[in-house]
Amino acid sequence: MDQQTMFLKTPPVKLFFLAALPGAVSMLASALYQLADGILVGRFVGETAFAALNLAFPFVIINFALADLVGVGSAVPISIALGQGRDRDADNIFTCACLMIFGSGILTGVLLFFAAPFLFSMMGAEGLFAEYAVQYLRVYAVCSPVTTIVFAADNYLRICGKIRGSMCLNILMSVLSAGFEFTFLYIFKWGIWAAALGTCLGMMICAVIALIPFALGKLKLRFCHPSFSLPMVRKIIGCGCPNFLNNIAGRLTSILMNILLVRLGGETAVSVYGILMYADGFIQPLLYGMCDSMQPAVGYNWGAGRFSRVRAIEKCCFTASAVVSLTAAAVLFCFPRQVAMLFMSGGNAAYLAMAVGALQLFSLTYLTRWSSFAIQSYLLAVEKSLQASIISVSTALFFPVLLILILWPLGLTGLWLNFAATAVLAAVLAVLILRRERADLSRADLSASPASPD
Repeated sequence: MDQQTMFLKTPPVKLFFLAALPGAVSMLASALYQLADGILVGRFVGETAFAALNLAFPFVIINFALADLVGVGSAVPISIALGQGRDRDADNIFTCACLMIFGSGILTGVLLFFAAPFLFSMMGAEGLFAEYAVQYLRVYAVCSPVTTIVFAADNYLRICGKIRGSMCLNILMSVLSAGFEFTFLYIFKWGIWAAALGTCLGMMICAVIALIPFALGKLKLRFCHPSFSLPMVRKIIGCGCPNFLNNIAGRLTSILMNILLVRLGGETAVSVYGILMYADGFIQPLLYGMCDSMQPAVGYNWGAGRFSRVRAIEKCCFTASAVVSLTAAAVLFCFPRQVAMLFMSGGNAAYLAMAVGALQLFSLTYLTRWSSFAIQSYLLAVEKSLQASIISVSTALFFPVLLILILWPLGLTGLWLNFAATAVLAAVLAVLILRRERADLSRADLSASPASPD
């Protein structure tokens, strides 16, 4: 099935199963190596290493943030250009975006490599705790120029209709990363740096595999002689800003949380926070995979003026996101002990008790998290980047910091409740923004040409 037939002709529900479910599986597969990362480090290197991994991980995400800004930001104008029949413009945006990602990987890698000791010292980490965190981050920094393009390439494959290929690539990346990590940590008995190396090797291999079809000219998007322009760069940055701001704001919040956790509960509290983040790292990719996989179809139909079809596609995303999110809430609330034990190598009763209580409070997050997530994805797909950015920054930074102050008297309990309270406030904000934008979409639908029926 060619791209135009899939995006414009396939019934919305069938399109969802063709595109979103493989996309969700793809993102879940890519999340599994992160889950394996935490489990393997926690069990084979120890609690201090696991705490150090979680202290460093926000900076790992920041390492990918600029590349993600360009990858996500370019996917929207590429999809719209293809929907409007401007194939050459789409190829140029694609080529320029790849060059921008490579350059950003060099920049962030150099900065994080040299800044790592200072960053962790400022957060209050000392001794082996800080040393492990520096080792872990520096491996990602060195590999940054090659690894950072892998997630953008995943977006470009889906735009070209290679949804199953994207899914298989992410599954391969997870298998390779987990295999390398297991070999390095369990068989060779190497340290925490080897966990980062295993993941980076898996990413680099898959990045090369993903780019080969584009280089050979076998896909809809092709490399061409790049022609940069200020309007094009502005559009890429504008469309990528919501995701970028969410990454940066979320990591700043994580860094702030880690600073508070080090002071309130030491390494144990940081480790518990890490368990919550690994649980979220398993659930959120499912939501992201479903919504993000439908963005090319939404953008394509938006560019083609098929506005009522856009609404039908988004209804599928909203429904599926709600089902996944509510199911996750139930599992985390009912089985917190089993989830926590995945990341523990011993029988530390205090550690386990803190993790169980934190997971049950954290599970409440997913009662409402799905709504703001789906609405933000929809707004981004139809080039409402400012509105999506407002939701993104509020969810990732403004609401959590505000709630840290409000819930401070509750101590660690207040920090665990922060996530659920943030989700409620984000849902209210997202619904209010969506109601305002719905009127604009209805007017656009009425003004659409009768020659473009659904």
